[in-house]
Amino acid sequence: MRFRAASSLHQRSRRARNEHTPPVDHGFPARLWRSPLRGPWLTSVFALVLLVGLPIVILTGLLSYIAYGPQFGQALPVDVGWLKLPTFDWPTRPVWLYRLSQGLHVGLGLVLIPVVLAKLWSVIPRLFVWPPSRSIAQVVERLSIAMLVGGILFEIVTGVLYIQYDYVYGFSFFPAHYYGAWVFIAGFLMHITVKLPRMLTGLRSMSLRKVLRTNRSDTRPEEPDADGLVAADPAPPTMSRRGALGLVGGGVLLTALVTVGQTIGGLARHLPLMLPPGDKTGPGPNDFRINKTAQGVGVEPAATGDSWRLTLRGGPTPVVLRREDLMALAQHRARLPIACVQGWSTVQSWSGVRLAELATLAGVSRPRSALVSSLGRKGYFNRATLQANAIGHPDAMLALRVNGADLSLDHGYPARVIVSALPGVHNTKWVTAIDFEAG
Repeated sequence: MRFRAASSLHQRSRRARNEHTPPVDHGFPARLWRSPLRGPWLTSVFALVLLVGLPIVILTGLLSYIAYGPQFGQALPVDVGWLKLPTFDWPTRPVWLYRLSQGLHVGLGLVLIPVVLAKLWSVIPRLFVWPPSRSIAQVVERLSIAMLVGGILFEIVTGVLYIQYDYVYGFSFFPAHYYGAWVFIAGFLMHITVKLPRMLTGLRSMSLRKVLRTNRSDTRPEEPDADGLVAADPAPPTMSRRGALGLVGGGVLLTALVTVGQTIGGLARHLPLMLPPGDKTGPGPNDFRINKTAQGVGVEPAATGDSWRLTLRGGPTPVVLRREDLMALAQHRARLPIACVQGWSTVQSWSGVRLAELATLAGVSRPRSALVSSLGRKGYFNRATLQANAIGHPDAMLALRVNGADLSLDHGYPARVIVSALPGVHNTKWVTAIDFEAG
């Protein structure tokens, strides 16, 4: 009886809407989307979540570009024309700065994926409106939608593939992701300008408290709207709006549970399912994440043995040191993180010689920068330029040991750089030379 009464009420409500609302044809495909849940309120709820979360993802992504040191030609892409951001020396305090920044960029970007998909589902009738250009305002709106949807899907797909080390797309990730981000940002700003008033109106159209108290059998379509989000001929509900919000929220929670461990580290690092299946660690005290193995970059074990030397340049004459000479110098100990652009991070206890002391030993008392070179194939990952505040940080060091043991070969034996708050690529492994430039 209750079902028949609800069905009768639903039919009367639909007839009333049809009698008082002029019929609007939003195109044949749009008439296929008959969910009674779609409407301005549900779309506005998802939009509000993204309006809060996506600016954080955007800002931390752009900051990551700056952290790589574009002033030294290290950020990729190198030449971005008028899209170049203002450059500055990336702060080295607090030591967990890049860990937090990039962890937010990757982690928040991942957990927002269910919300993005839900938002696209809620507005899918709008994607099939025909004709697409009835006015200048509609052209702007459609352009913003194309840039927004295309940009965010491109960023999601390439970003997820990149953190999986799956380069199936056949082009360089960094330039494509950077330019794709600007397409998305432009579309995002245009879309906010056009849709913000409607979002606010949509949020006010229904009470969240009432929605959370409404079950499936009592769920009704929203009033017809000018955007055509509400189905002209809605089907009976198979889920309440409360259930839809719970489903999307559950997807967010599940995504967080299987990805957050890569940023937290420790035992939680074994939980993430989004990490590459070939993730490697070292033995014993060296049991933490390895991004690039010695074999993978062409570092031969023989080159790290007795013949290895560290060359310090910048002063009147080069200074050449063996590992034994470095061990004989004052050893500094600090607990510092390594944070990678893929979003993972790890915190370990390091010991070695301060970079500032090595600069003094080289004959450069106030270095402006330092070029660190290492063994292995020539390329982006075998050298890095450090800025002055990174060299002068009291915990920045050429690490010789980790967690009380010698570095393993894959973790950079015989010596690696450990600096504060910079991207992991600056923590160069298998160091053979440091060229200090006087300020």
